[in-house]
Amino acid sequence: MQIKHTPSHQQNIEKPENWREYPYPFVTAQVDKSLFPIAAWRECSRQALSLNAMADWTEDRMGTDDPFLVEQIRTRLLPTRGIHASEDEILVTAGAQNSLYMLARLFLNNNTLFGIENPGYPDLRNIIQMIGSRIRCLELDEYGLIPDQQLDDCNMITVTPSHQFPTTVTMPLNRRKELLEKAEHNNMVIIEDDYEPELNFQGSPTPAIKSLDQTGRVIYVGSLSKSFFPGLRLGYLVGPAHIIREARALGRLIHRHTPTNNQRTMALFLALGHHDALRKRLRKIYKSRWLEMKNALTNASLNFQYATGGSSFWVKGPDQLDSKKLLQQALNLGVVVELGSIYYSNALPKKQYFRVGYAAIEKENISEGINHLKMAIDSTLRL
Repeated sequence: MQIKHTPSHQQNIEKPENWREYPYPFVTAQVDKSLFPIAAWRECSRQALSLNAMADWTEDRMGTDDPFLVEQIRTRLLPTRGIHASEDEILVTAGAQNSLYMLARLFLNNNTLFGIENPGYPDLRNIIQMIGSRIRCLELDEYGLIPDQQLDDCNMITVTPSHQFPTTVTMPLNRRKELLEKAEHNNMVIIEDDYEPELNFQGSPTPAIKSLDQTGRVIYVGSLSKSFFPGLRLGYLVGPAHIIREARALGRLIHRHTPTNNQRTMALFLALGHHDALRKRLRKIYKSRWLEMKNALTNASLNFQYATGGSSFWVKGPDQLDSKKLLQQALNLGVVVELGSIYYSNALPKKQYFRVGYAAIEKENISEGINHLKMAIDSTLRL
């Protein structure tokens, strides 16, 4: 029997498997493992393995989540984003991408029109293409998604307002309100992927769009692991109870529920204050690296998108630069960067863009690494 779908043929974000072996790993969605609070996590794991705790998580929960973790999300995490939700409005997922996949399966078919940011998250684009829904590429400016007539006729859109993926720009409060008003007028559902809200280094984080939602039009996607330990694969959905009920039923078909031992360990990590401590510590360290990156890019005369935070920089090379060729030249000099064209959904992506992250590289190596990157750009232009 012939395979009906071939996801291996889709384009994805790629990086060398041995990226840690390079001296200048400007990769994204990875972290500096030396910053992980292993002692605190080990202690939470030990408590989760106690006889009393094991009685809660060793059984098949038949699609339900650890109530301890749900309570921590409801009382500790969501209020920091201005969101208030009840237990039946929260679902623990296997990370933000799992959340996006389930929402796409629930809401989309070949008659729906889904709006995605352009540039935007390629894995989401691939999910939508697998489902067969029509896609509209939504244009951005220096404040993120533009809530104008391009949203007309869209049944659902996704937006990354805290730090747009991949440009890292932040959507201001007035535009978030405009977007919500547009959604109300068009009877449109918004998926708010709250990407890296804690990594804001200039001013206070802007309240989530979900916090402004009075009619249940916004479905919120959060992550418990993206900026801290991405391999953990834990996230959560927040939305109206009837949507969460269907997402839970769909999750049961996919994986029953996320591993309950990890749920309980994370619940303890939150309850004991380790998550708050880690967030404060990483914010201080990441701000220092962010400033170092910004200064290094400026000194190298590289044109990057201005933003107030985020774990990466969106860089525009000379118009004649092909970032695909740049990748190999950079690797030859020990530098790992990410291709920019992969983030574009249209047939003619902008090849001169690329993305550099700082979370996995030590501050002391940033300036020298950017200098090597500039040499790789100059070498690529001579090809």
